[in-house]
Amino acid sequence: MPDNYKDYTDEEKKQIVEFDKKMSADNEKLIGLFGAKKLKDMSLPAFYTFKNGLMYSHRDFDVFMERLNKHEKSAIVSGFNPSASIHIGHIGVFDTNLFFQKEYGMDIFVPLSDDESYVSGKIKDQKDGLVNSLKLIRSLIAYGYDKNKTHFIIDQIYTNIYNLAIKLSRGITMSEVKDVYGYTNDQNTGLHFYPAIQSAHVIFPQTLGIRNILVPIGPDEDAHIRVSRDLAPKFGYEKVAVLHSRFMPGFDGDSKMSKSKGNAVFLLDDEKAIKKIVLNAFSGGRASVDEHRKLGGIPEIDISYLYLKYLFLDKDEAEKLYDDYRHGRVLSGEMKKLLLEKVLERTEKFKENYSKVTAKDIKKSIMVNEEIDLDSVIEKLGIFS
Repeated sequence: MPDNYKDYTDEEKKQIVEFDKKMSADNEKLIGLFGAKKLKDMSLPAFYTFKNGLMYSHRDFDVFMERLNKHEKSAIVSGFNPSASIHIGHIGVFDTNLFFQKEYGMDIFVPLSDDESYVSGKIKDQKDGLVNSLKLIRSLIAYGYDKNKTHFIIDQIYTNIYNLAIKLSRGITMSEVKDVYGYTNDQNTGLHFYPAIQSAHVIFPQTLGIRNILVPIGPDEDAHIRVSRDLAPKFGYEKVAVLHSRFMPGFDGDSKMSKSKGNAVFLLDDEKAIKKIVLNAFSGGRASVDEHRKLGGIPEIDISYLYLKYLFLDKDEAEKLYDDYRHGRVLSGEMKKLLLEKVLERTEKFKENYSKVTAKDIKKSIMVNEEIDLDSVIEKLGIFS
């Protein structure tokens, strides 16, 4: 370390510990209370989300990789709620999905839970759910998902999924649903039934003969997969493997990313909106330039540094930036501008790709009932008009 390196004060250490607890609390809860394991003591893929610790914990990932490396046909299930849009916080899981798709030629199944959005009141009606789902499919293909090896499931136009849900529903009791999800008697029956549908999404590839399944998720989604893992053996299916990403906070440094909170960067946002969010991100900088040059910043709690570290820089680059920021050679404003540059580069490329995706592209990868005319549905909804 340089001679002028200064250790953190007790107060700064307390800040770091509290921030780190917030960042890893969900993952540690899964490990401490629900039997998940940290990603260690195993051979991990040579991909950035594993190298830098963005992928944090798992269930049976070692078993999944062993079977995959023996060339067993495998797949990923990675769902999305169509009441939301893609933001920067999603790209770690997306990039991990695409790594497996490109490296192993793996199929990816993407359930878009339009029905859950409806029964939970996140959208006005089912038409909204369908429109949002089709827009998300366009976004995911623009992001890089292979339209020939990605299979999108929108339940209202692939209602076959409900047959599997009905089959699985006999294995779930109301007591379990209330215990896991906290639902009460005054909430609608659609919510109480939805765990069976979500389990059907997770198990579905096994009905096609693909039994080695990986589900990459955020730590807050683990309860859904625990239900499906409990159900699977009751009906002759296998428990899916689970990969938990590290929780990434909103740009305010305090809470989950959300449009309503104004703390998220969405991939289709314009440059002005992105600048406003990134340049106002929570920082570990000091009150003045002179103080920052003298004492150095606190990268462990700096949102811009954390996003650069986990999503945009390799290990050597992240370590150098850490050292420069810690010793006052890089200012907070400079850190934010570096992140802004990386984010704009990513979002501009995404928007360019988005503009090129056609109705033919999305149609190719959507699973539908035989009687549904998908061309007519897409044209009627005006997704590309």
